[in-house]
Amino acid sequence: MTGSRVVALGHYQPATVLTNADLAAMVDTSDEWIRSRVGIETRHKAGPDEPVDELAAHAGAKALAAAGLTPADIDLVLVATSTAVDRSPNMAARVAARLGMGSPAVMDLNVVCAGFTHALATADHTVRAGAATRALVIGADKMTEVADWSDRTTCVLVGDGAGAAVVEAVEDGREPGIGPVLWGSVPEMGNAVRIEGVPARFAQEGQSVYRWATTQLPPIARKVCERSGVTPEELAAVVLHQANLRIIEPVAQKIGAVNAVIARDVVESGNTSAASIPMALSKLVERGEITSGDPVLLFGFGGNLSYAGQVIRCP
Repeated sequence: MTGSRVVALGHYQPATVLTNADLAAMVDTSDEWIRSRVGIETRHKAGPDEPVDELAAHAGAKALAAAGLTPADIDLVLVATSTAVDRSPNMAARVAARLGMGSPAVMDLNVVCAGFTHALATADHTVRAGAATRALVIGADKMTEVADWSDRTTCVLVGDGAGAAVVEAVEDGREPGIGPVLWGSVPEMGNAVRIEGVPARFAQEGQSVYRWATTQLPPIARKVCERSGVTPEELAAVVLHQANLRIIEPVAQKIGAVNAVIARDVVESGNTSAASIPMALSKLVERGEITSGDPVLLFGFGGNLSYAGQVIRCP
């Protein structure tokens, strides 16, 4: 096979919504403080009876339905998550069981906020190598479960959700729909974003992350476009990790994607870690803001100070 493409998307969010006013009743904050610093208005919160694999399975089922496929058609399941509680069965195996799949390969990837773009690249590489023909790639996280609800600088950021993509092989002679990945990390700054301890808690050095993202990432994102043979001006959409509106908007501007729709799902969903990119992309497609064949830049960044990006063609 010469490559792969995304053929369908799906997303899922829990029904419970936390507003900024709700958070102001829990911790010393306000709607104005949250909006002015991170741009978030609402976020969704899963209940104690809604585990990560349930969120992931809902999103995966929607993506399969959109693709017109059955669970038996999938031979690889990749779940990007950093909020799995158990080590085994992994999230991918649990999703496969929930969906009634046959015998797919099942793997989890923990690259935190850059997890989905790493997983998408892994699926593309696996298909190119001939080890799979159709993959279900999911980003799912339950960030509210690892939130420190006494820390007003971090608890206002997080939300729960899942997004999924169906990836399939492109036959010889057809143009691939997933471009080359550019990925890497800054290991010496890995502690700037953490989910650690027992019980696990999310913490970050916000200013360090902000400076790194807004200064170091735009030229890397432009290089992603170069590898795919697309100029920033040709992009129809830019879907960055939905961390903070004050990061998304300047980074998108510095990339130079002057004609692109900029995903701003963070406003209504908060930071959902690995779920943020596929969820935001699925919503853009669902609303008709981008159309089939459009070039879209996906760029994840965050925990480990990792990053990964690729240009895909809209399904």
